[in-house]
Amino acid sequence: MKITKKNIRLYASPRAVITQFLHLPGNDRVKNVVQKIEPMDDQTALTCLEKIRKDFAGRHRNIDEIFQENFEKIRMQLPQKDFNLLTPEKRLLAGAYFTKEYSIQAAALFNPSIVLHPDQSRLHPGQQRFVLSLRATGESHISSVVFKTGIVTKNTDIIFDKPAEVYNPLSKNTSAVFEKAFFEKRCSFFPGFKMELLNLLPEKFTEAEALQCIEVSDLFANASYADSIQIFKTICDSNYELTSSASMPLDEKVIFPISKAESMGIEDVRWVKFTEANTTMYYGTYTAYNGHEIKSQLITTEDFVSFKIRTLYGKAISDKGMALFPEKINGRYAMISRQGGEKIQIMFSDDLFAWNDFQTLMEPEFPWELVQLGNCGSPVKTEKGWLLLTHGVGAMRTYVISAILLDLKNPSIIIGRLDRPLIEADEHERDGYVPNVVYTCGFLQNDTSLLIPYAVSDSATAFATVPINALLNEFNKNN
Repeated sequence: MKITKKNIRLYASPRAVITQFLHLPGNDRVKNVVQKIEPMDDQTALTCLEKIRKDFAGRHRNIDEIFQENFEKIRMQLPQKDFNLLTPEKRLLAGAYFTKEYSIQAAALFNPSIVLHPDQSRLHPGQQRFVLSLRATGESHISSVVFKTGIVTKNTDIIFDKPAEVYNPLSKNTSAVFEKAFFEKRCSFFPGFKMELLNLLPEKFTEAEALQCIEVSDLFANASYADSIQIFKTICDSNYELTSSASMPLDEKVIFPISKAESMGIEDVRWVKFTEANTTMYYGTYTAYNGHEIKSQLITTEDFVSFKIRTLYGKAISDKGMALFPEKINGRYAMISRQGGEKIQIMFSDDLFAWNDFQTLMEPEFPWELVQLGNCGSPVKTEKGWLLLTHGVGAMRTYVISAILLDLKNPSIIIGRLDRPLIEADEHERDGYVPNVVYTCGFLQNDTSLLIPYAVSDSATAFATVPINALLNEFNKNN
């Protein structure tokens, strides 16, 4: 079985920066800065603004809009007289002082996942267009999601689209409308939640409308409802939608942490192209981290233009590394999981967002996986079974990638298992932020081969290919 490692490396780029609002501590800091801008003569203010535009307009789209947006965030802290004295140019200049650049790839670009692009038009025979997502880790080790697009040929040559010149963090859609039933189902997972709280709400509402209904009610001051109100706010915080635009290239989009639950990172998205009744959705399971706790989340999108973020609930939702199957099995959703951090589990559910039962699928057996097992993304359907890449952790915390084959009709049955690693770090891949690691969050079936993007020691991303039939034949040898 020939495994080919390509001479392609994706490295973190110091030019990958986004803008963020600059918070200044203290009650007077905002006022002090603005009061130094007020007395500037108009020409001095314009000269300062033009220099900032010259230095930063090429690094961000619509830089004036960013400055205006950040000025609006400080406007309420300004006395009315100070606001009235500011010309439009001085308001933009003030906004610039409360804007900063943030490096989203300061530390690493790794843990890739790959799926077919929704648009497969205008391609030559044998070509496939793909979406590659990567975990970008920046300042303070906060992780976000970035994308690269391109084409893979029949011979597994990879042609990337022109790289992004600017990066745009997608913002929360505050106009998103929710139905009461959405919250009724999610609140039911919390024992002791007082469901009568939801009687305050109309059948449809935005997050702001819901919170206002609650805060003006008599129940808001009732101590016995405090826990339920906090649960409601937590659900609002971690279930949201992102604004986007079809005209914005996917390579420019950044899914950066918005909710409190993911304030320290969106980690290891595992994408799958899910098909049901001739409709297609893309689901991306990921780990939300707030610095203390983790939460399993799901990104849903039809086209990588608009995105919904949803929380997974249920007794079986714990630990990391959830990976959905690309279709229902016997009428139910199926997902590879890990409960307890050591073994690989599998679970089934009638509800995409609620998982209560699981069973052990695979336990450590070989020397190179005795510490820990996990999946490497969603399985791929072949004529001989569900092909699932796995990762194993051995001595010296060395990670390797291997594979198993699951029964098509009952994927809780393993019908083939490699007795050795498929991919392991060579001498050129062992050094990095986390040494001795190869890891992937998703792979792609391309004609007769598998295209496997994989992280190199949590620092960069590499690519390997393996013939599918040769891999499937290896399972026969081991049975």
